[in-house]
Amino acid sequence: MLNEHRRSLHRLAEVGWELPETAAYLRSVLEKLPCKVFSPVAPAVCAWFDFGKERTVAFRADMDALPIAEATGLPFASVHPGKMHACGHDGHMAIALGLAEALAERRDCGCNVLLIFEPAEETDGGAKPICDTGLLEAYGVQEVYGLHLWPELPAHRIGSRPGAMMARSCELTVSVSGSSAHIARWQKARDALFAANRVVTAFYDLAQGQPCLLRFGKLEAGQVRNAVADSALLQGTLRSFDDDLYHRLRRGMEEAAAQISRETGCKIQIHCTEGYPPLTNDSKLLAQAKKRLTITEVLPTYITEDFSQYQQRVPGVFFWLGTGGVGLHDPNFDFDESILETGLSLFLSLL
Repeated sequence: MLNEHRRSLHRLAEVGWELPETAAYLRSVLEKLPCKVFSPVAPAVCAWFDFGKERTVAFRADMDALPIAEATGLPFASVHPGKMHACGHDGHMAIALGLAEALAERRDCGCNVLLIFEPAEETDGGAKPICDTGLLEAYGVQEVYGLHLWPELPAHRIGSRPGAMMARSCELTVSVSGSSAHIARWQKARDALFAANRVVTAFYDLAQGQPCLLRFGKLEAGQVRNAVADSALLQGTLRSFDDDLYHRLRRGMEEAAAQISRETGCKIQIHCTEGYPPLTNDSKLLAQAKKRLTITEVLPTYITEDFSQYQQRVPGVFFWLGTGGVGLHDPNFDFDESILETGLSLFLSLL
């Protein structure tokens, strides 16, 4: 059934919050099982298996695909043009559905289980709206687990690490306002392009030698070559594994911008999105998992994951499940479906 679930969900690839067919398929499977099926926020789907225990464990599976035109040529390729499960979320859902079906066969279990199928992980993140409903508290969740298919590990290998594993992130926008003049009379202007270049240098100096990522990928300024730019726009990202460092860098950026503003006469405004917290695994839970499983300790990555929102509420561990082969977000992404059995065994070992 794991392969059947994966292929059905792969075929129905949908993106963001618009997941009617995906949610309908999940419900069609879960509503046949002895569990409570409900939606804390649309179109999320949850399944509650109540075994009358004090301990409750939650598992997260993300539902959404990517706006990518599929090139795999698979017989179960996406029927929705320009939408594809190129990040393995079809596999994540299949594993969680396999767990549900395994639980349905049990008369008893060492814990109650809450399955959370989350929308919009690839866009603005469905985890926080779900958590903000009080779902984890209402069902007494004490531990939360998730996984992601990971081509950078060999097929079937499980990876994780204690503490910070994936970065905190925010999108960084810096707007610079000055005044223009002919390039021959540049002294009469307030050069926004010059100020923006100063910002880049100052911010990069702030991050130098720190375990963080602070880079700009886009700079726009000016209209023509012979006039001083009266405005500039910088777009980049700030990522770190530590909240204290993140906030120090935020303060440092504001101080540097204020100094550059005083020296150039330009107005500088910084905007940072809320982003995701760092994904930080609970050391005790991971140590317990290592008693039952062979887990490779991996290096942290500046990639982000909104599973961290659940870990802000309860202890949890996130795993990478190796697939080898083509990388994520590639129109040719696919994986050996026997890996789904490894994922299911991983989840079952955590009960």
